[in-house]
Amino acid sequence: MTNSKYPTPETRYLKPNSSFKTIFDQYDWDQTLSEILSKTEEDVTRALNNSKRDLEDFKALISPAAKPYLEQMAQMSSHITKKRFGNTIQMYTPMYLSNECQNICTYCGFSMTNKIPRRTLTDEEIIQEVEFLKSKGYDHILLVTGEANKTVGVDYINTAIKLIQSKFANITIEVQPLDQSDYELLIGNGLYAVLVYQETYHKSAYKKHHPKGRKSNFEYRLETPDRLGRSGIHKIGLGALFGLEDWRADSFFTALHLQYLQKTYWKTKYSISFPRLRPHSGGLEPKVEMTDADLVQLICAFRLLDEDVELSMSTRESEVFRENIVNLGVTSISAESKTNPGGYVVEPQSLEQFEISDERRTEEVVEMLKSKGLEVVWKDWANNWK
Repeated sequence: MTNSKYPTPETRYLKPNSSFKTIFDQYDWDQTLSEILSKTEEDVTRALNNSKRDLEDFKALISPAAKPYLEQMAQMSSHITKKRFGNTIQMYTPMYLSNECQNICTYCGFSMTNKIPRRTLTDEEIIQEVEFLKSKGYDHILLVTGEANKTVGVDYINTAIKLIQSKFANITIEVQPLDQSDYELLIGNGLYAVLVYQETYHKSAYKKHHPKGRKSNFEYRLETPDRLGRSGIHKIGLGALFGLEDWRADSFFTALHLQYLQKTYWKTKYSISFPRLRPHSGGLEPKVEMTDADLVQLICAFRLLDEDVELSMSTRESEVFRENIVNLGVTSISAESKTNPGGYVVEPQSLEQFEISDERRTEEVVEMLKSKGLEVVWKDWANNWK
């Protein structure tokens, strides 16, 4: 079926040599933030009344001027989500394979400077963790590692994917950015999606928070979704870590990135995640607070901008917040997550990347979702397209 939103050339993408950096370099952070903060109630009402919204509307919907309209935004977001996705919500789970890392990141418990025991799962330990997760019903899995190329590089990730690909409908990874040829190799062995968060689109702040390691290369990370799009990946996940810089500006650049990718790699699916800075070993305090009301506003704004994009909510958030947001725009949710390698079975007491807020068992979260009138989806389709 043809996607009517975008052009339909025979090729998978529109510009084989394109890069988001070309678009990104045309924008100034301070000017963008100023434009968002200067939006008026008239701009907000215009955005709400538009049947098709653009990035200027998005600026209005994430602006302080939109706060009095939050209830209306929430109702509209809920209606659009139900129309597009029905009363369903996708369940997924993360599985941390390693906490070894060669980067210094000010906000992460796995940062190279943190004196913690390092752990990388063996094949046998991976299978033990997988058996536990399968017993809970999960069919969508997210594999996570630190960024240590020699220890958990492409070969290790490839082996892990091949080891478990027959057990899951979809395998997603959140690992170090890779070259296009590496992604093509992993896709050939069963990789479905990749999450790659820019953390912050504020270039100088990015350097401050990533002073050493491969992750310090802002441009290489910025262009990772382009390499993914050219590799033919089925889904790309974007996001920023809220608390490092102003959440409104980071969210605008995330939306700008999303729309560029949708128009360039138009057969690829996309998701947005909303991680807020959580306590960890190392203890960076958020520079800018993002309140619960701010996060609700942002989730609704993304849904009003794009009715097709998948919106994901992790266990970083509290039980109460997650219960209130699942009917307002979110389409996928995790449960009973462990952010330490071997955290489910092998080594439950090893150091977590960050603290979990919603610690309920999978069964409890499922019952909560059902009580909200939602149908829990474990497997929406099998990854047999490769």
